[in-house]
Parts: sequence; structure tokens; C-alpha cells
Amino acid sequence: MDVHLRDLRYFVGVAEELSFTRAAEHLMVSQPALSKQIRQLESMLGFPLFERDRRRVSLTPAGSTLLTKAKQLVDDWDTAVEHLEQLVAAEKQTLTVGMLTSLGRDLYPSIARVFADRQPGWRLVLHMHDWSDATAGLADRSTDVAFVWLPVGDARIAHSVLVSERRWVALGRGHWLATQEEIDFADFADEPFIALPRSAGALRDFWLAMDARADGRPARIAAEAATAEEKFELIAAGAAVGLLSEGNVALYARPDIVCRPVRGLAPSLLAVGWRREDRRPAVHAFVQACRDVVREHGASEARAVP
Repeated sequence: MDVHLRDLRYFVGVAEELSFTRAAEHLMVSQPALSKQIRQLESMLGFPLFERDRRRVSLTPAGSTLLTKAKQLVDDWDTAVEHLEQLVAAEKQTLTVGMLTSLGRDLYPSIARVFADRQPGWRLVLHMHDWSDATAGLADRSTDVAFVWLPVGDARIAHSVLVSERRWVALGRGHWLATQEEIDFADFADEPFIALPRSAGALRDFWLAMDARADGRPARIAAEAATAEEKFELIAAGAAVGLLSEGNVALYARPDIVCRPVRGLAPSLLAVGWRREDRRPAVHAFVQACRDVVREHGASEARAVP
């Protein structure tokens, strides 16, 4: 009987969360796909791993027994992969940096210069990701460090906040609120919104301002956008509104869009992220370079798009 490591990882995820919904969010898969894989694993093994009802999920005795062994197998594999990545990266002296979009002004070049001074011989390679992956490549290990917007929604990712910025709203120039200098969130909470892809998880909810919606009222979603270009084209066409960070207003200025500060919303947070178990000196040298550059430049120097 051959069981894929992916199936064991999915099993461990559900067993630790005791929730298919939360496990799917952390594993960055759809809940139906996760449920299907668990059913297939149970069918292959010949016994149930979970007891399910409408209110809760619990482990069967067989599931409890398997959890210890499965978790050890997954952890051993991850440790082995991490060790190999460290060997390869150390040999190549290359650090891959994930970004969801570009960073403005002199933030990244300054970080690169500081990192190069502290880690001679190392080079940085940028890897751009769209918003379908809120971890910018950290979850699937395609990047070593990344600039991410909080919340990432993945407990495996550690982060250090670099910038706190006010949330603004982008409106088509003909929108009825476009003439106001500052707008209460309540004034446009019921407008149709542009949403990030569902795979963005908690980050999608943040940019829909779910934290500020009264009584858990759902957002009206007109469309999803995986990139800034898609988002602003839809807004300019008058199809919907969208939130953005204050630092992006100048970066994405265009004549057919108006951006206004919003009252009643918590600020957006830009962070540098890395995998919690990653202890490589080069990774932490990069994180420290980010902290030092932002401290020197001031938070207003960071410019990125959510």
C-alpha cells in the first residue's frame, strides 16, 4: 500500500485543526478537494480516521494512532528537504525573495545593498507572485523570504512588520463618492467590491474589510482580481470599488480613478516573512536588513500594492 506524503500532510492538517475549513485555509487547498483526499485515504486504509457530524470533527481511535506516526513522517520529510535546500542555497549563495507586487521608492535597493554588505558573495533573486498565494511563495518553498501583507493566514510563516499604512478606497472617477475628501467606510460598505482570489484566505477578507462590517454582513463581490492591473481596470470601468494601502495611491495613480482615505478601518501592515523553521543565517540577515533599512528611512518610505 503506497500512501502519498501529500495525503499524510492533509490528514495531519485536519487532525490538528479538527476542522476541514481551517485546515483547507492553512493548506491552501479547497475544502472539497481536501475532503475528497481524506476520503480516498480512508478508503485506501480500510478504516475511518475521523468522525464527522454537522457540529464537529473528531479523530477515531485509528486516527489518533496514525496521527503520531504521520506527523513524524511529515516532519522528517520537511526537515530533510530544508536541509537539502540549505545545502543547495549555501552552495549557490542565492536567496529567492518573493513579492506580491513591486516595492516603490528606494526600499528594496537599499535592503539589497545592506544585505550585500553583510553577506558577501550572496545574490538576491526576485520572484513575483500574484495574490492567489498570500505567502508569496513561502508556503510552497519557491521563495526563501518574501514581502507579504498581513494577515498571511499560515501559521508556518513568521513575519516582522515593516510598515503600517492607512487603508484608502479606489473609485471610478464618476463614482458618487469621488468628490469627497475623506470617506467613512459605512458610506460604501454595501458597494460592489473587487476581491482577491479565494486562495488568498484571510488576506482576501482583510481587503474586503470584513473586520469592519457590522454583524458579519457579507461583502458584495463584483469580481475577483489576481493582480493590481486587473483590479484597477475593473475599478476604472465603474464595476466596483477596491481598497488599497495609502502608499500605493501615488504608485497607481491614473486619470480615470480617484483614491480617498477611509475612516473607520484598521491600518494595513506590510511585513517581511520567512518560514518559522528556517534558521539559515542568510535568511535572518535579510530580515534584519529589512528592519534596519525601514528604521532608517521611516515607515513612509515603503510603497507596495495589496
